[in-house]
Amino acid sequence: MNILIVDDEAPARLRLRQLIGELPEHRVVGEADDGEAALAACRRETVDVVLLDIRMPGRDGLEIARQLADQPRAPAVVFVTAFAEHAVDAFEVQASDYLVKPVRRERLVQALARAQARVDLPSARSAAPVATARDHLSARLGAVVRLIPVDEVRYFRAEQKYVTVRDGAGECLIEDTLSRLEAEFAGRFVRAHRNALVAVRFLQRLQRQGLGYGLWLQGCAEPVAVSRRHLPVIRQALRTR
Repeated sequence: MNILIVDDEAPARLRLRQLIGELPEHRVVGEADDGEAALAACRRETVDVVLLDIRMPGRDGLEIARQLADQPRAPAVVFVTAFAEHAVDAFEVQASDYLVKPVRRERLVQALARAQARVDLPSARSAAPVATARDHLSARLGAVVRLIPVDEVRYFRAEQKYVTVRDGAGECLIEDTLSRLEAEFAGRFVRAHRNALVAVRFLQRLQRQGLGYGLWLQGCAEPVAVSRRHLPVIRQALRTR
């Protein structure tokens, strides 16, 4: 893919260029140190993906992403920033991924693969952006945004208007629905109960408790209740995990 790097700091641009240089299927077609230069480069070059900083002089990366989305041949946008608190805003402007500096090679590879899934689709440039499974979730804790790696989530549990997420660090709330999470992460999470999804990779054992069943997950002190309706699915997941 053709990649444009946009960052007002030269060392940050150099770091990304070096990482991309190790990936033969991708190439850097330009660099820009502010938003205006980025828009001009996208008009001048064939750009598939923009690696875009958020805090820059003049118009910030969020505003530039909105303008890029209006172009006839809109590139995928991957935000690359030192500030995790912009994650919610980033996904609201339909970014394909959100990387926090310092960028690790494996995360960049994942982000570019996700971006490529968008630009490779025949209608990707004329239709609405295609949803892809997130690898991080974002939860607001007052003025702070916490990024939660999906690979660390043990379970999702419905709580009225919110969903409780349990990972290795504890619990927090996100604004989402179990049905949407179930569809997005199919194969990685399965229903244990009408109000709970559990991570297949963390399943440990199923144990009878009174008239029902409890499911133990790695890193959790308490089991998740399993309904009779979903018992066959859980047993199958335990056998094949």
